[in-house]
Amino acid sequence: MSNSKKESKSDLSTESKSSGVKMKKELSLLDGVAIIVGVIIGSGIFVSPKGVLLSSGSIGQALIVWVLSGILSMIGALCYAELGTMIPKSGGDYAYIMEAFGPLPAFLYLWVALFVLVPTGNAITAITFAQYIVQPLWGNCPAPYEAVRLLAAATTCILTVINCYNVKLVTRVQDIFTATKIFALLIIVAAGIYYLCTGHVEHFKDPMEGTKWQPGYIALAFYSGLFSYSGWNYLNYVTEELQDPYRNLPRAICISMPVVTIIYVITNVAYFVVLSRDDILSSEAVAVTFGDKMLGSFSFLMPLFVAFSTFGSLNGAIFASSRLFFVGARAGHLPRAICLIDIKRLTPVPSLVFMCIITLALVIIEDVYTLINYVSFVEALFIALSVTGLLYMRWTRRDWNRPIKVNILLPIIFFIICAFLVTFPCYVSPVEVVIGSSFIICGIPVYFITIGWKNKPYWLSKIFNDFNNGCAKLFMCVPAEDDLIKDL
Repeated sequence: MSNSKKESKSDLSTESKSSGVKMKKELSLLDGVAIIVGVIIGSGIFVSPKGVLLSSGSIGQALIVWVLSGILSMIGALCYAELGTMIPKSGGDYAYIMEAFGPLPAFLYLWVALFVLVPTGNAITAITFAQYIVQPLWGNCPAPYEAVRLLAAATTCILTVINCYNVKLVTRVQDIFTATKIFALLIIVAAGIYYLCTGHVEHFKDPMEGTKWQPGYIALAFYSGLFSYSGWNYLNYVTEELQDPYRNLPRAICISMPVVTIIYVITNVAYFVVLSRDDILSSEAVAVTFGDKMLGSFSFLMPLFVAFSTFGSLNGAIFASSRLFFVGARAGHLPRAICLIDIKRLTPVPSLVFMCIITLALVIIEDVYTLINYVSFVEALFIALSVTGLLYMRWTRRDWNRPIKVNILLPIIFFIICAFLVTFPCYVSPVEVVIGSSFIICGIPVYFITIGWKNKPYWLSKIFNDFNNGCAKLFMCVPAEDDLIKDL
């Protein structure tokens, strides 16, 4: 019996080595830049200007929030460059929290990312895409809820299929739509500069009028601003597929973040030059309102460009975030089925499908701005935890290799600001904070039942095994090569 087991293990090991069933390093520096820029420039810049202005109260403070949000995101990205090159694993925050604080905090991040952070962000982007595509068909009347949601769901499914099919196809789609969305923003900027040069400065005569100085409202303004910059850490999710990550990860960050910040600030200046405060606050689609006023007979192009932008952003988010759940499952914190790889296309098909299902469930929610508040609070909390891990490992892992080592002041400043963003909204949006915190706490019993409970009853273990085996057969997938060898 023992000899047969050894032979079986040897055969499996040889087979896994020869088959090479694992994801490949196919992402170049250009692909990395396209992923960061493509994911960041999505629905946010077309949705969030209204939210930032609503919480800021004035045009002047709104612009300050946009600038500081870009700087804060750049500081965070540099901190993550150190984390990503010190811990060159896919999974982003999950991998860093696991190394610093252990399995329970890492699982809680994975828990909220799986059910809140990632699918909610994807749902918002898909809904925005659908609204911009459908709205011109109804003119000045609101587009039907059902039409918008059905198109959002169909788009999510189409992009999931593309991501399941081929990584190269995904990166080509990303490159094309990243270029398209930058072109759309350049049109807005050019039109705004033209309008400004003709002497229209009336909206900037008293830029700080109506400013809301309460810390809670400032934090909420940053929530909307930082939502537009969200995605700056997505390349850390796919580090294992990035060519020469020690070199290309920090370079992609240092190229992408200044470009995005400059584009965002100039775009908002263009919005404020053309549209009044009341115009922005009454608009459901700021970019479309801008196009109607400035582009004349070519105004139909703006909804089209915005749709391209959100389509590319959703594509990049689906690609990157699916790797987060793949890594979590590989570590045993999600069903093993989610870390299976398609034997022909070498893509994490089960991870992509499960994420698509959860996103479709969230697409039915109506209030986009409430979703942003839920996501921003939870995301700020765990990003603060990741940066705390960076500071903690500076002390406990002093001998670790750090190809990039940022000044210690940067993670300290970033942590303080994240703590502010987590704390002060408790006074202004207590419902969102309580719901977000409650969902995190709910993950603790789930962890102890599914992971911490080592001697599970037979019937529960059988359910898990049957589910994993069923998914392997359904999707024609096998474990990644490294995991198969390790388990043997």
